[in-house]
Amino acid sequence: MRTLLLTACTLVALAFPVYAGQMSSAYSKLDFKKTCKILEEVEEGGSVSMLCEGYEDYPVHFAEGDLRHSVQFGHVATGGDGIWQSFTQWNRVAETIEWRLQDGVPVAAILRWFIENTDDAGSADPNRVGQVLVVSRVGQQTDRRACVVGYVDALANKDANVLAREVADSLASSFACGTDKAEFHGTRGRLSGDPS
Repeated sequence: MRTLLLTACTLVALAFPVYAGQMSSAYSKLDFKKTCKILEEVEEGGSVSMLCEGYEDYPVHFAEGDLRHSVQFGHVATGGDGIWQSFTQWNRVAETIEWRLQDGVPVAAILRWFIENTDDAGSADPNRVGQVLVVSRVGQQTDRRACVVGYVDALANKDANVLAREVADSLASSFACGTDKAEFHGTRGRLSGDPS
């Protein structure tokens, strides 16, 4: 009987995500004119890489090329230019970053992306703009891996922000950048774009 009770308790515990510490949120703004420093800029092709203020001493590494953005968070091993993660479609990011903190330490970042889907003629169509919450692992001083861990289609899911927080809290700390594959969570609509 005792073994049966112990097994039942174990199954109940496994049904709920377990977080190592208290989770909370903090917010920062991505302001390219005021809080970002240009590291490299190439006028031909319109590419730029920037280092931006983030949360406390955790910076934001931003890059743009061919009308596509790429963003990494925290202390990254390569200065932010080693991993390009974006969408195949033209895209842009919102200015508000939600940092998920574990006992006050940022372990994940959630950023809304706008996906510029095209019409049949290949032109950007304002009626086909997708919105995706991109959840990323934050690089730490002791572990500088930073990458995308998951996606939530913000148009196809009613409580997209809640779902994105759940993805951040349950996956970011243990996600193996370069090995694990970032996937969509919840419902994925036709405007969500193609991660690259």
